[in-house]
Parts: sequence; structure tokens; C-alpha cells
Amino acid sequence: MAIAALHSAASGLSALSTSIDVTANNLANANTVGFKASRTNFEDLMYLQKAQPGVENANGDQRPAGIQVGLGTRLSNTQADFTIGSPLSTGQDFDMMIQGEGFFKVSILPDQGDGIGYTRAGNLFRNRDGDLVLGNSNGPRIEPVINIPEGITGIEISEDGTISGFAPGAVEPTQLGQVEISTFVNRAGLESIGGNIFTETTSSGAPISGTPGEGTLGTILHRYLESSNVDPVIELVTLIKTQRAFEMNSQTIQAADEALQVIGNLSRF
Repeated sequence: MAIAALHSAASGLSALSTSIDVTANNLANANTVGFKASRTNFEDLMYLQKAQPGVENANGDQRPAGIQVGLGTRLSNTQADFTIGSPLSTGQDFDMMIQGEGFFKVSILPDQGDGIGYTRAGNLFRNRDGDLVLGNSNGPRIEPVINIPEGITGIEISEDGTISGFAPGAVEPTQLGQVEISTFVNRAGLESIGGNIFTETTSSGAPISGTPGEGTLGTILHRYLESSNVDPVIELVTLIKTQRAFEMNSQTIQAADEALQVIGNLSRF
């Protein structure tokens, strides 16, 4: 059984190593706008059945319980936590936060999610063409495209995503565009591609799009950003627990190795 213990402990080390990686990524993104923390889920592996429960013995009685020895663990999946982060007031004209469910739609490369990505980050800029773009390193355009002409002042974004402003010399505001947001039946099935962007998968289901406040979609909070939902205290506690479990699996390997040494030494007698 020492061999089985070695393999079980090794599977634990591998799974826990990945868990540490996930926790490290969460902590690294504690200040990333719209970031959603992930957690690791584990599952046990197959079992070695040494005695089946319910088997009759020589007296005709049934065994009340069997003998089952597990063969380790593995990482089953990583699950994103889509709880809403705290609102962060910025005072910037193009900053937006979704209060409730939904994602902003942005244009990405055609080979990634059919050219459409989804994000909770609302730190938007106006590019050289006047189009609103997401403030990451690639600057993808908001979909549908919203253009803010030069000289527009008094930008306001209502709860339903209507963007308006005053043209030069105008006394009445002009509607400049309409923000559209999307949600999914299974948000956990979305694929993270970096840059604060998720893409649709067969697991997430097709996007359900509409204007903010429509149906179950959230509303827009203007001049605010959604901060990361990473809780540093929880992540540090998780990191400590994972480290301790990693150490115990290492000790299991050491104990199994010592048992094998004893077994090997028996051949000398």
C-alpha cells in the first residue's frame, strides 16, 4: 500500500500546486478593475475495492461496510466568483459600472468568441476616431460602436445606458449612443482570455443581450468603476491552508518512502 500512498500524495501535490497558482493570480489582480476571483474545486479519484459492502460471509450475514482505499485527488475545475465588486467613484465622463447582472460587449479578434468579448470593466476611453474603447492594452471598441464627436461637453450616461451630451453651441442635449449589455445562463462557463475579457463557450450558452435595466439585466452607474471582488483576507487564509495541505502531502510521501525502505530491508534477513 505504500506505492498507492506515494501516488495519492503525488496527485495531491499536483492539484495543490495548481490551487496555489490560482490564489496567486487572485491576489495579483486585487486592484484590477472588474476582475472576478476564481476558486479551485477538487474531486477524489477512483477507489480500490478490497471488500465489497453487502457481501455475505460464511454465516450468511452481510458485511455492513466494505474496504475502499482512495487513489488520490485531482483538480476538477476552476470556478469564477461573479459577485459584484465595490463601486469606485472616479468622476470620469466615460467610466461606467453595471449594477447587477450583465457584461459590456467589446470587439475582439475574429478567432476569439466570434469576434465579441464580454467584460465587467467599465474604464472606457475615446480613441482617435472618437469611438469608445475599453481601457486595456488592446483597446477593443464597445459594441455596438459608440462615437463621441469632438467638442461634445456635459457627457451623461443614464441608468438605461443612454449616452447624451451637448454639441458646441447647443442648448439641448443630443443622444450620442446606447450601451448594450449581455448576460449568460451559465456565467461559470465563460472563458477568460485576459485583458478583463471573457468569451462565449458552448457551456456558457448564447448571450442574452438588451439595454440596461431590461429584464434581469443590471443598470448603469455613471462615473463609477467596479473594483475587483478579490478579498485579500480570504485569499491569504486559502493560501495558508493550501500550503499546510501541501506540506502534509510531502510528509505522506516521506512516510511511504520510509515504509518502502523497511520492506526493502526485509530481503536482507
